[in-house]
Amino acid sequence: MALWLIRAGKHGEDETTALNKGMAIIGWREMPDLSYIQSYDEMKQKYSEVYPDMSPKAVMNNAAQLWAFSKKIKKGDLVVLPLKTRSAIAIGEIAGDYQYLDGRHVRKVKWIKEDIPRNAFGQDLLYSFGAFMTVCQIKRNNAEERVKAILDGRSDLQFGMKKVKIADNYTAETVGEDGQAFIDLEEQAFDQIRRLIESKFKGHNLTRLVEAILNVHGYQTYRAPEGPDGGVDILAGFGPMGFDKPRLCVQVKSGGVQNDSAIRELEGVMSRVGAEQGLFVSWDGFNKTAMGNIRDLFFKVRLWDDKKLIANLLDSYEKLPDEIQAELPMKRIWIVVPEED
Repeated sequence: MALWLIRAGKHGEDETTALNKGMAIIGWREMPDLSYIQSYDEMKQKYSEVYPDMSPKAVMNNAAQLWAFSKKIKKGDLVVLPLKTRSAIAIGEIAGDYQYLDGRHVRKVKWIKEDIPRNAFGQDLLYSFGAFMTVCQIKRNNAEERVKAILDGRSDLQFGMKKVKIADNYTAETVGEDGQAFIDLEEQAFDQIRRLIESKFKGHNLTRLVEAILNVHGYQTYRAPEGPDGGVDILAGFGPMGFDKPRLCVQVKSGGVQNDSAIRELEGVMSRVGAEQGLFVSWDGFNKTAMGNIRDLFFKVRLWDDKKLIANLLDSYEKLPDEIQAELPMKRIWIVVPEED
């Protein structure tokens, strides 16, 4: 049994289809049915014909991923899907051979868990999951056994136990021609910021950070003291006194994946306090049922997981109070990222 990273689109565009239909789906839609290709060299040749402008390095890299997806992955292998649409990781088991369906390259997958928080994994595993590729095998640092432990409800067997070099987590299939490991730097920065916020804004203190972000956006706020809050962590309104619309009722949860009933409770509190809209902040995110109701809630409730909270934090960072910036020291920089051939 092996452990594979298989992504579902650069921006997560195939995630919903993959999870709902029990599939792993990759791109390269111009490539024909791969079932008839019998060797890696033949895969490279076909890839060169379909994409004649690709560099030799890109041909080797992408053909290797297609060969792995169609031939090397076996039934029973585990697959990791880091989600782009929310801050979670899905893990499943390969349940079928390669198929070419409606012009797509797919494998049947039995998704075991779809909403494992990223902080359930050690940083070295997250580095491996951040490989700048669509398909690759994760081998180092006892990754397969550690993922199995998480699926069994246990903690990561090596969580925080050792510091590793980024390059230690990559096999020959996940490095460039010059031996450099390519990772999703934005994703890794997100994980670092996430851990920093967790260390500085634990429990009810996370409400203070959410309030500061709302203040930057022009809201006057009331923040409930720590303890029983009656379903209200923050009340926020526009205008000099906070009487103007929109008026928000905000619930902040620093731990636990939230479900649809929790959102319905927020809607009830909104009615009681006279708030037209609500904001539900759940650091560990929301389950599949709750996320499925986003469209129906669009004009009434916003759902923020850690990813959306951090996005709003970064958008507001320069205007946050000095004390918040001191607790979360960060600097915006520009970097060059590897080109996607």
